[in-house]
Amino acid sequence: EVQLVESGGGLVQAGGSLRLSCAASGFTFDDYAIGWFRQAPGKEREGISCINSSDGSTYYVDSVKGRFTISSDNAKTTVYLQMNSLKPEDTAVYYCAAGKGSNCLIVDFPSWGQGTQVTVSS
Repeated sequence: EVQLVESGGGLVQAGGSLRLSCAASGFTFDDYAIGWFRQAPGKEREGISCINSSDGSTYYVDSVKGRFTISSDNAKTTVYLQMNSLKPEDTAVYYCAAGKGSNCLIVDFPSWGQGTQVTVSS
């Protein structure tokens, strides 16, 4: 059974940092891409960063480039999202997902975690 468990969300002031973790199990980690997605109230879910576990290639949406860094520890089957210089508009529920796509398209990611709330105060 595929399991993805997010952790590390919380409340932070604007300009602060958080590191999210996504612990994965139940599938061959190296064969999949892991992505971070977020959904803010009243908005559609969007892919913000993805990493291909086999070759380490990454994708970032423009709004987080230079602020967020995705990384993967294949030995621990865990993917991290380091978020720096957080802004109030980064407030959302953050989900990790496993799939076969490398461009963070939601349709390519069939397996999802439960999500973790990130709130950035101004």
